[in-house]
Formats: sequence, C-alpha cells, structure tokens
Amino acid sequence: MTLRERVEWGSRIAFLVFVLASAAFLSAMTAMRIAIHGREVTMPNLVGKDVGEAGKILRSKGLILRVADRVYSDVPINRVVRQTPPPGMLMKVSQQAHVVLSLGQRELEIPPLEGSTLRVSRIQLLREGLQIGEVSTVSLPERAADTVLLQNPKHGHGAATPRVDVLVSGGPKEQAYVMPYFLGLDEIDVQHRLDKAGLHRKINYVTAPQWPHGSVIDQSPLAGTRIGPTTEVQLTIAN
Repeated sequence: MTLRERVEWGSRIAFLVFVLASAAFLSAMTAMRIAIHGREVTMPNLVGKDVGEAGKILRSKGLILRVADRVYSDVPINRVVRQTPPPGMLMKVSQQAHVVLSLGQRELEIPPLEGSTLRVSRIQLLREGLQIGEVSTVSLPERAADTVLLQNPKHGHGAATPRVDVLVSGGPKEQAYVMPYFLGLDEIDVQHRLDKAGLHRKINYVTAPQWPHGSVIDQSPLAGTRIGPTTEVQLTIAN
C-alpha cells in the first residue's frame, strides 16, 4: 500500500470515528433531555383549597407540600391563601411547594371610644394594634369639638377588621352671614344693622363732595361675600 493510500485510509477511519462519536453524544443528550423533561410537572393552583386536598393534589404529581406560614384572612381556616411557586410553573418531581394557610377571621377586641377625643382614640387604638378608619364630622352645639360620638365596629369582641370608623363632633356650628350691599346707604342705618348682627367694623371718613354726606361709598368685604362673626367690616363714609 502506497503512502497516499495509507493516508486516505486513515482519513476515512478518523471521519468514521468522528461520525460515530457525534451520534453517540447526540443520543446521550437526547436521552438526558427526555429523562429530565419526563420528570417535570406543572404546578397546580392550590389557592382556596383545604390543606388536605392541596396535599393530595401535590402528591399525585410527585410534589411535596410545605406549610410556610399561617395568617388571619377572610378565607376559611386551613385553606390556602398564597402559594410558591405560582400555578403553571414547571416543577421537578419531589420538589417542595410552599403554602400559606388561613387562620380564619381574626376576632378583634374593640375598645370603647365614644366620649373620648379623636387624639386619645387614635393612641388607644394604636396600643391595641388597631387604627382609625374613616372620620366623619357633624356640628353639635352641645358637644365639645373633636369628641367621638359614634364608632363602628362597636366596643367588644368579634370584629374582623382592625379599622374603626368614627363620627366626631365638630363643635358648635359657626354663625355665618352674607355681606349685604351698603353702598349709598346712610351710615347710621348701616351701623345699626351691623350692631344687630354683632359684627365689628372700622370706619374711614373721606372727603367726597359728589356723594351725600354720611353715605357709604366703599365697603370691605364686598357684597355677597360669606363672613363669620369675627370678620371686621370696613366702611368708607363720605364726610
């Protein structure tokens, strides 16, 4: 056999070995992939299911149930509130699924707040691990401002929410007036009307020969403005 024939023969053998090795490698990879995927299952949805039922579902898929925590919730006791991993995720057989179970609704003890100030009520609720919810206000002349009139939930056991809504007194409603139109009116008449309303005023006299003597030629606040009993009315009078 010539040198050239030996080289060609060796090349053929090397190529054949390479082909056989590649085929064996691909076959091994395919078998490994099939084996791996064959041991994967889809994570089921366990939320809302009883712990016993959830464990049975997981065991049927080769998964293991682990209780991670228990919390108060509106879900009935011993039912799944949350789960990890979420539904639909691919899981390997024998992996653990962690769930949070419900302790049911927490029956809170609500302290009495009616008659206390809103500030004292906030502090009292915080000490009990509770909090003020919605605060509504109503004006009552016979009750001091910032006093809690009603609460919901009422004082006692059985509440399922840590928030307590309250109705609070805003104190006596402040008397209000609508500022009338005084321009052109006589000073004495305007002063009399302000005295009846109990309003304070400041009078400024200016020389204005084009206006009748003693008539109002300017006012503040303007007519139509809403004013309170402590508002000072300023009048400018023609002198």
